[in-house]
Amino acid sequence: MQIRSVCVFCASSSAVHPEHLAAAGQLGRILADAGVRVVYGGGSVGLMGALADGALAAGGQVLGVIPRFMVELEWAHQDVSELIVTADMPERLRVMGAKSDAFLALPGGCGTFEELFHVLTARRLGLHAKPVCMLDVRGYFAPCVELLERAVSEGFMGAQHRDLWCRAKEPGAVLATLRDAPPFESGALGNTRP
Repeated sequence: MQIRSVCVFCASSSAVHPEHLAAAGQLGRILADAGVRVVYGGGSVGLMGALADGALAAGGQVLGVIPRFMVELEWAHQDVSELIVTADMPERLRVMGAKSDAFLALPGGCGTFEELFHVLTARRLGLHAKPVCMLDVRGYFAPCVELLERAVSEGFMGAQHRDLWCRAKEPGAVLATLRDAPPFESGALGNTRP
């Protein structure tokens, strides 16, 4: 699969382990060097800022998508290649998805979790066929994957639903992991058939 644009979900917090910030900056550089546009939440600080700054420093294209209230709070990155201002958070997520060929979650808080699970659910329902990946810096997403695996083992999801997500252990593996992600056929909404 050809990937020209990746939607990246990540934190705006800077009060995190330095490895998270470093990985975000490295990812931005890697995507830029590969000619892949970064689509992200438009922020200037935390992992968001490190991602955008890394891509811009390497000559990459960065599309920020940010709701108006965040612009009014002066959270927007002023140096991105393009900035789209949306009316609200749901519109932001729709625009980010429409502008991307794949989804990638970096470590983050409840906003990142909400975005990740939104695109996983949409893929599950057949609303998109784009790969969804987690960049598992410092094993951050291990509990998330454990929860998803628990949903499978408890019968809330079928074994085939393991193809909804993939994980990369470090920034250099992200593009190959996204390109090699298994396809997912949404099929019937039930998990099992009699």
